[in-house]
Amino acid sequence: MIRIHFTTADFAQVRFAPRPAPLQELNVALMKMCRPDDELLFGRWRRRLLRSLPPAVLPLRDVVPAEAAPAFLDVFSDTLKEGADTVRATRPDLVRSEMERVYARQASPAPLWIRGLHRGDAEAWQLLVRAQRAAFDTALRPVWPLVQDLHQREFLRHALAVAEHGIGAALAALVPGSRLHESGWELDAPYEQDIELRGRGVLLLPTFHWTGRPLISHLPGRPLTVTYPAGPGVPLPSAESDDTDDALAGVLGRTRVEILLLLADEHTTSALARRLAVSNATVSAHTAALRGAGLITTVRAGRAVLHLRTALGSLLVRRRGGTCGTHG
Repeated sequence: MIRIHFTTADFAQVRFAPRPAPLQELNVALMKMCRPDDELLFGRWRRRLLRSLPPAVLPLRDVVPAEAAPAFLDVFSDTLKEGADTVRATRPDLVRSEMERVYARQASPAPLWIRGLHRGDAEAWQLLVRAQRAAFDTALRPVWPLVQDLHQREFLRHALAVAEHGIGAALAALVPGSRLHESGWELDAPYEQDIELRGRGVLLLPTFHWTGRPLISHLPGRPLTVTYPAGPGVPLPSAESDDTDDALAGVLGRTRVEILLLLADEHTTSALARRLAVSNATVSAHTAALRGAGLITTVRAGRAVLHLRTALGSLLVRRRGGTCGTHG
């Protein structure tokens, strides 16, 4: 049992992450990939992901040689660059102690580059950052627009629960099986832990690639972060569609498929550019092609240009397979 003890002031410092955290979502996706459970539901996704990971990702296997990962990988920044910068800025003493901890029970010695990371070598850090980016590009970038949409829905669900029932009841409803008892939030766990917040605050972060118990990040100088599973977990639609998905992307291009997915709801050119991390000019070129094919409509509203998927575009997306029909 994990007991998180609140004071009255602590309740005022509970906040919900406004956007998903790329590196933390990556961490839980890789954890789920390495677990042998739920083969019927997740086996196909695991095998597909393992086949697609490039060699640049291999250093992550050295950073997490067993089930225990170093705590400095728990990063909750809401962009990939900020997350990489936060990892790189980890205190050297924390990096050393965590790498010593995860290798303490390993029979084989740590690889040379891990020893460099332990010393703080710049080249070792660059190797780690490149591995994280390569893993994100392969495992998460194809489904990141969907993760963002799911996060927004979860954010709104929590906000409504707080407004209607208060923060205490909303916390208890957030994680199945959890409860608010006196001044403590109790979470089921196979071990005993009591956490005093002492004014640090709590950050609530939903994840869509994890179905296990909530994950607690309890690092000094940072808010206590509770990463909890939201929804059924992987495979998300873009990870599940396999040959159909690849065929559609081969015809339209990956970016145009992502635009079609996003345009289940109306978006401006600028909003699409932000979501896809590309320029407005790039989005305009893609939307012009999609509009010419009758897959989207575009209207002007003042200075803004609004795009929306047509019935034909929705039909095409639904035909990708999996559960893509949930987008519109």
